[in-house]
Amino acid sequence: MDALVSELFGSTSGHSSGGSQGSVSNHKSGNGNGVVSKKACGKNKKARTRFPRNFKPNNNTPYLPPEAEEGNIEYKLKLVNPTQNRFEHLATQMKWRLQEGRGEAVYQIGVEDNGMLVGLSEEEMRASLKTLHRLAEKVGADIAVLREREVDYDSDVPRKIAEVLIRKVPDDQQFLDLRVAVLGNVDSGKSTLLGVLTQGELDNGRGRARLNLFRHLHEIQTGRTSSISFEILGFNSRGEVINYSESRTAEEICESASKMITFIDLAGHHKYLKTTIFGLTSYCPDFAMLVVSANTGIAGTTREHLGIAMALKVPIFIVISKVDLCTRATVERTLRQLERVLKQPGCNKVPMVVSSTDDAVTAAQQFAQSPNITPIFTLSSVTGESLDLLKVFFNIIPPLSNSKEQEELMQQLTEFQVDEIYTVPEVGTVVGGTLYSGICREGDDLVVGPTELGQFHRLTVGSIQRNRSACRVLRAGQAATLALGNFDRSLLRKGMVMVSPEMDPTICWMFEAEIVLLFHAKTFHKGFQVTVHIGNVRQTATVEAVYGKEELRTGEKAVVLFKFIKHPEYLKVGAKVLFREGVTKGIGHVTSLQPISQHHQHFQSQNEKD
Repeated sequence: MDALVSELFGSTSGHSSGGSQGSVSNHKSGNGNGVVSKKACGKNKKARTRFPRNFKPNNNTPYLPPEAEEGNIEYKLKLVNPTQNRFEHLATQMKWRLQEGRGEAVYQIGVEDNGMLVGLSEEEMRASLKTLHRLAEKVGADIAVLREREVDYDSDVPRKIAEVLIRKVPDDQQFLDLRVAVLGNVDSGKSTLLGVLTQGELDNGRGRARLNLFRHLHEIQTGRTSSISFEILGFNSRGEVINYSESRTAEEICESASKMITFIDLAGHHKYLKTTIFGLTSYCPDFAMLVVSANTGIAGTTREHLGIAMALKVPIFIVISKVDLCTRATVERTLRQLERVLKQPGCNKVPMVVSSTDDAVTAAQQFAQSPNITPIFTLSSVTGESLDLLKVFFNIIPPLSNSKEQEELMQQLTEFQVDEIYTVPEVGTVVGGTLYSGICREGDDLVVGPTELGQFHRLTVGSIQRNRSACRVLRAGQAATLALGNFDRSLLRKGMVMVSPEMDPTICWMFEAEIVLLFHAKTFHKGFQVTVHIGNVRQTATVEAVYGKEELRTGEKAVVLFKFIKHPEYLKVGAKVLFREGVTKGIGHVTSLQPISQHHQHFQSQNEKD
């Protein structure tokens, strides 16, 4: 998006225009207006016949990137009194855009297909929005005007463009679900912010809002999160917030929500770092929200959490909390400190400070398009300052995967990652986790494993719950809990997978990974023991070999052979690896597996009998 367009949409801060340029490269529009203006030249004659004489495109005419065939963004010049045939065609087109955006689409009204911002008169805009409303009703969706802006041309009649969000009314619980991991140092206000967003009531300054989020007595006593908890914030098809202030139960929120944001509240204290890493690797968050306290700035685990999220390639945005406790100068200092860190060579991020609704809309769209854009919000959970901007951002932010990727995943064999295990009275054994691929229905027969001997046990899925409400069908990428009836809990552990019986899963004790050593006090060599995180797998492994080198030092790269010390695991080639031991840290990916041989399994079972 050009700087002119950023200006047009009210992104007045310097960072915003920097962010805008970041997204130019993401569209195939070249640098600036080069590619577009050639197309536009061919349309100028036509434009003069279609628009009043006083409209003359010139060199300063702002452009959006040309409309893409795929994706959920549609440009429409005007929609005034279409014929019946045209109306049917437009409805089919809207269904396609909604499908591409998994239930959400954005229409730019008053914009040519080549991206030229032409604008419409007040009357034409009213008629176009009315037609859009009729189209949305026909396909079972609602519309919400995100923003309207005047296009500043030398014309007598004011001309406007509008950006409209179209969201499908959910049928059969198929709401759009985005997962947001909440990171940040201890006492930065993570749980309080989530309490305020999901309960709909401001904090009293002493942590009242966070009490509903805590799971253990010691968390309430110390005020520190030590476990992973989940909170939900819903938006209906008109873009209105649905939280516990209007709905008494999670079921009610799920019933009326078209879009759901699931917050994964992670621990800030260094002592619970392994829990935080597990939350990031196993729950596959779409985005990460890094909360920084305005009065302490970047402290404690903030840098570490930022580094882990970037290593796992989770798109990150930042919230500066507790602005009510500090002067404006202190907030500015924290902001500058964050900008310095984000612009460092290791990060290469483009900070984008959000200070208005227009900024929030622009930030949400560009954040999803370009991984380098990092929106920064400054807010207070006590006064409620700028909380609305964060809600606007959550309402508009689109999913990262498109419908085609989702379809491909759903056509694969079922694979469910086990992250949590419970025993529920009158229900029996329940497992929580994420469906990585395929589709899972009530009554499906699956196998779960691997056990210590590398075996799998058969089981039947009882009932399924998503966001604490019953669900009949689970699709790839969704998190849920599955009831397994009287299945023996002792046979289960975190890190297992439940897969289709037809799948032939690769189970291994040993695997090779190409790694980069991020930090190590001495040298990294054969015999070293580290805790390895790969998806929902978390286990201690020994370094069996470092290929091509005797030892590794900080910043060096190598292929390393690891061996698990407790039990074999189900792994995939290409999976991200994150390992740590004390201050030692490294990242990489699995390059090859050494599957268990039948002989090895037999030898193990013989040992067990002895």
